[in-house]
Amino acid sequence: MGFWQKLKKLYMGDVFGAAISEADEAFFDDLEEMLILADVGMQTSMDAVAELRQIMIEDKISGQEPVKQCLRDILVEKLNVGETALDLSTKPSIVLMIGVNGVGKTTSIGKLANSLRLQGKRVLLCAGDTFRAAAADQLEVWSNRARCEIVRQKEGADPGAVLFDALQAARARGVDVVICDTAGRLHNKSHLMAELAKLRRIIDREMPDAALETLLVLDATTGQNGLIQAKQFKETTGCTGIVLTKLDGTAKGGIVIGIAQELQVPVKFVGLGEDIKDLQPFDAREYVNALI
Repeated sequence: MGFWQKLKKLYMGDVFGAAISEADEAFFDDLEEMLILADVGMQTSMDAVAELRQIMIEDKISGQEPVKQCLRDILVEKLNVGETALDLSTKPSIVLMIGVNGVGKTTSIGKLANSLRLQGKRVLLCAGDTFRAAAADQLEVWSNRARCEIVRQKEGADPGAVLFDALQAARARGVDVVICDTAGRLHNKSHLMAELAKLRRIIDREMPDAALETLLVLDATTGQNGLIQAKQFKETTGCTGIVLTKLDGTAKGGIVIGIAQELQVPVKFVGLGEDIKDLQPFDAREYVNALI
């Protein structure tokens, strides 16, 4: 079963019963409830249903499939808030992965590295999480699986020093992409957030012209709590995209739409499973087709 087919099997839900011939209040109420329960978010759900109601009345749309398609188009538009492809326009380009503990950050790095290698790119991993026990060991396992290089130091080393070494190695070796792991941190711990700002300053100093992506990794199962995390990370460190993991463990995949609308930051990758190929570039149309 393909990636998006698996997603569709997980999330396919339906409030569309018999053919819809008129703007029925009970239908709109049920639809709004479905979207909210799917973690699309209160305001985004209300806006989407209001827009659907208006289009149905003005364009005289009726029937189950035409109404579904109209809703899909509305949700796809809400997801189109920025470029979903990575900016890898320089050599090297840099991808900084951030997020709280336990969201699947290191696993996502390994999967992304594998995908980029299969595209013909030379990838270097930077073991910037020097605080969690065996974090660098875990990343090294993924570097072996993805068949890419790694720069690491001993546990407790300065993450900035590891990043500096990785950038120098990337320049010397002709690396295409550096992917930097960072220690998981609570979004409300200011001193840990300040450390991320330090890493950004090192990148700006050493490679000011490099294309830089800061990807915030979120666990889909946390729902609206993930949105709260995302808001604070964006305010403190900024981010250029979202990686949403563990979609196979939740029926609340609508959080993708809520995040895009609330933050105006695009979802760039989604994870569905443990296989090394289970991190996929985000496709708004495929995603909405699975959700609705």
